[in-house]
Amino acid sequence: MTVTKTYLCLGSNVGDRRAAIVGGVAELERSGVTVEAQSSLYETEPVGLEDQRWFLNRVVCGTTKMAPDRLLAACKRIERWFGRRRSRVRFGPRTLDIDILLYGDHAISTDRLTIPHPRIRERRFVLVPLVEIAPGVVDPRDGTPYAEILERLDEGKKVSKSLPSAS
Repeated sequence: MTVTKTYLCLGSNVGDRRAAIVGGVAELERSGVTVEAQSSLYETEPVGLEDQRWFLNRVVCGTTKMAPDRLLAACKRIERWFGRRRSRVRFGPRTLDIDILLYGDHAISTDRLTIPHPRIRERRFVLVPLVEIAPGVVDPRDGTPYAEILERLDEGKKVSKSLPSAS
C-alpha cells in the first residue's frame, strides 16, 4: 500500500483542551499516522456559534498507509474516545474535533468525505497553523498556495499562539 502525506487539524474547546489535542495526536500515531510535524497551539475565536469558549487548535502533518475512508474512521473513533458526542448544534462546543485537511494531492468528494476540507480556504484557524508547518503547500485542485489564500483572507476571526499553560 502507498504511503500518503496528510494534514489534519485538531481542535478542542471543552475540558482540558491541551490534553485532548496532545492525546489526539498520540492516538493518531497509534492508529497508523506517522506524525512528522506539528504546528504551535493556537487560541482561536469560535466560528459559527460565537457564544462559547475559544478553541485550541493545532495542525499536524503525517504519513499514513490508510486509505482516506479508513483515516476518517480512525479520526471519528479518536473523537469518540475523547468524549465527542455529535450535537444538533452546528459548530458547537467539542471535546475533540479532527478534520482531514489534505490527503496527498488528491481531491476527493463523496457523501462522507471531501478533501481538501470544504472550508479550508475560509478558516484562519486552519490556515495559520497549516502555513506555519508547510508554507509551500498548495490546493491540489488549482495549485494555489495556501499561504496566498491566507494573505487574502479577511474573515475577521482572531487566531494567536497559545501560551504554554492554556488548557
